[in-house]
Amino acid sequence: MYSKFIIQFPVLWLLVLGSSRIQGQKDEDSNEFPENSSEMLNPESNSLVPDCPKKCSCLPEGIVDCGGFSLKEFPIDVPELTNHLSLQNNQIEEIFPEELARLYSLETLNLQNNRLTSKGLPEEAFEQLENLNYLYLANNQLTMAPKFLPNTLISADFAANNLTKIYELTFGQKPNLRSVYLHNNKLEDAGLPENMFNGSSNVEVLIMSSNFLKYVPKNLPRALYKLHLKNNKLEKIPKGAFSELSELRELYLQNNKLTNEGMDNETFWKLSSLEYLDLSSNNLSHIPSGLPRNVVLLHLEKNAIKTIGKDVLTQIRNMEYLLLHNNKLKAHGIDPLAFHGLKKLHTVHLYNNQLDRIPSGLPRRVKTLMLLHNQISEINRNDFATTYFLEDLNLSYNKITSSQIHREAFRKLRLLKSLDLSGNNLHTLPYGFPKNLHSLKLKVNEISSIPRGTLSGMSKLQELYLSNNKLKVSSIHSESWRDLTSLKILDMAGNQLTAIPSDLPESLEYLYLQNNKITTVPEDAFDSTPNIKGIYLRFNKIAFNAVKESTFQRLKQLQVLDIEGNFEFSDPLKNGDHSDEEMEEDEDEGEQDVEEK
Repeated sequence: MYSKFIIQFPVLWLLVLGSSRIQGQKDEDSNEFPENSSEMLNPESNSLVPDCPKKCSCLPEGIVDCGGFSLKEFPIDVPELTNHLSLQNNQIEEIFPEELARLYSLETLNLQNNRLTSKGLPEEAFEQLENLNYLYLANNQLTMAPKFLPNTLISADFAANNLTKIYELTFGQKPNLRSVYLHNNKLEDAGLPENMFNGSSNVEVLIMSSNFLKYVPKNLPRALYKLHLKNNKLEKIPKGAFSELSELRELYLQNNKLTNEGMDNETFWKLSSLEYLDLSSNNLSHIPSGLPRNVVLLHLEKNAIKTIGKDVLTQIRNMEYLLLHNNKLKAHGIDPLAFHGLKKLHTVHLYNNQLDRIPSGLPRRVKTLMLLHNQISEINRNDFATTYFLEDLNLSYNKITSSQIHREAFRKLRLLKSLDLSGNNLHTLPYGFPKNLHSLKLKVNEISSIPRGTLSGMSKLQELYLSNNKLKVSSIHSESWRDLTSLKILDMAGNQLTAIPSDLPESLEYLYLQNNKITTVPEDAFDSTPNIKGIYLRFNKIAFNAVKESTFQRLKQLQVLDIEGNFEFSDPLKNGDHSDEEMEEDEDEGEQDVEEK
């Protein structure tokens, strides 16, 4: 019976399901082998080099790729003049020094994703490789770093092992060394020599995240521009730890145990080039003093910050992003001059705090302001009187009531494009919305009426979300949609509508009316919306005979009509209408109709 109903309409019925594809994700700390030669040459086609090891791929340029063949031993017949050797993704447990010593031209050696242990990798294993530039040993089972590495080294990757100790000459005395990757190991402070980078002052990238360090390592290379120390157990930053790092641009210290007592006013002061500072997920009770002047992005979320003082941020003149969500901030704890002079600050996250009102003294040039999940109960006339450049304002999931929104609260927000008031205590649509809004979200409130004039003049509004409220057709003013000439999405799902709202905007493309109490779909229900592409009427109370084919035939743009969860039929046997045989005949006829159409 249901299939017979479906065939009446020449549109795509029910839901169009989007396909998803799982893609590999690269961790920000990870360092991957730059070129995988197996992608350049089929493993079976190794005829370009006559003495190429079995199964491996070889190119005349000295590139040998033996990756991904479950090799348990180092291949003994690698050409002597090999420059780049890839053995990643195998099961090699041991390498003898003489196997590497004869490969005197080797510049790149990739051994990541094997089963190498420190016992199976002798201290002198790499001593003879006087041309080695790139060494990849990530994802093995090493517990100690090699004591000696060639001084020609440019990059070394020991990530995701079980390292507990680094030696002085592991990374020391290497003037060409530029990047070191040691994240996801078991390093403690005692396992690091004081002069770990002595004679290696040109190191630019040092990744030591996800270890067990309690202190910032001493004597860091002066050339560093990226330093990752997140996911450690840092409690203290020793005095002068960063004083020589004038080139540092990115500093990651999140997910540690840092407190304000573990740093002083000069901890970050000399980081004159620093642009990215992440101190999130620590134990800070207030914003540290002496932050660098050139920071652009400042992460302070997920701490226990209760106050923002008058002068703690004002010297950071280049700051554009300030993330303070998930703290313990209250409005009276934010000094009215806390953001004074920050002319470049355009994005501020203050959500998941304890704000009971809109903080005073908001940055004048802020464009994105996230205040959701606080305890704000009112919006006063002058709360946004100076934030002329605001474009995106999120006030969702607070305690705002309709009567506590001043009619002129948004009068200065002439550039505002997105306003979210979802999850509050609104009982009626408030007045005074900015006329330039593109998106208005009022989901999950108690809205039971749309009074006259509350949406007037909003000719640029493209998306209106009113789902999960208490709207009835009779409580929507007849001219509510008149000025919404750009509206494309109207979401009124989860309300108390018993009919489809009339006189909907001609521009409408998607209409969401699922989970209402709609019983009929009149033939002229969509006459005003000829451009509609999606109609969602799932889980209403529409009867089988309450919809006519002609209702949708004129909608030439219609792509999705979701009407599942309706059409509750009575038992035909109880009504004496049809026998089982007659119903089967009807179904057969319906299937034949489907094939013909």
